[in-house]
Amino acid sequence: MKILIVDDEQRIREVIKEYCLLEKYEVEEAENGIEAIEKIKEKDIDLIVLDIMMPKLDGYSALKEIKQIKNIPVILLSARKEEFDKLMGFDLGSDDYITKPFSPKELLARIKAVTKRNNEIKDEYILDTLKVDFRGHTVSIDNEEVKLTPKEFELLTYFIKNKNVALSREQLLSKIWGYDFFGDDRTIDTHIKMLRNNLKQYRNIIITVRGIGYKFEDKKKS
Repeated sequence: MKILIVDDEQRIREVIKEYCLLEKYEVEEAENGIEAIEKIKEKDIDLIVLDIMMPKLDGYSALKEIKQIKNIPVILLSARKEEFDKLMGFDLGSDDYITKPFSPKELLARIKAVTKRNNEIKDEYILDTLKVDFRGHTVSIDNEEVKLTPKEFELLTYFIKNKNVALSREQLLSKIWGYDFFGDDRTIDTHIKMLRNNLKQYRNIIITVRGIGYKFEDKKKS
């Protein structure tokens, strides 16, 4: 597995790199967001450890551009500990957020957890009799195919890949419809309603999070 470490502090890059090499990971480095974007265009990167506070192009801006180029797991690093900053990172598509100062061993544990989570849902997702085939773009319940629109399938896939994470309507709009979409929250609410109806007895795996948006909960049907 190849990891890209993005931080303007060489000392931090060296510490993370040392621990990653001990785990037999390949490592690439970048000093800022611009270099990071160039790296992912040139190389096959499996995961990015991305600092937020950097010159030239900050981590938030880099993350936004990276997610438009490739769907690569990203763990954000930051000295900021406010809930707002963490939510901002998750809204932009980060897979995890760790604050400085941090334990390199904890960071490695987070890397392994994010990698495992992404690998588990690489080809398909199964919950009881609900099966989602990501490669075939099909959904079935009790061995009967469920007809979803392309947007409904994208929504369901994004929910599964962000299991147990509260997702804002704005994040869902930007991820599924694109940053240039000129719509409103009702677009999301309408599609969620249709998706729930199509999921039948599994409709409750998508729950409403008051004041934020929606969340996918991996639980058995009632």
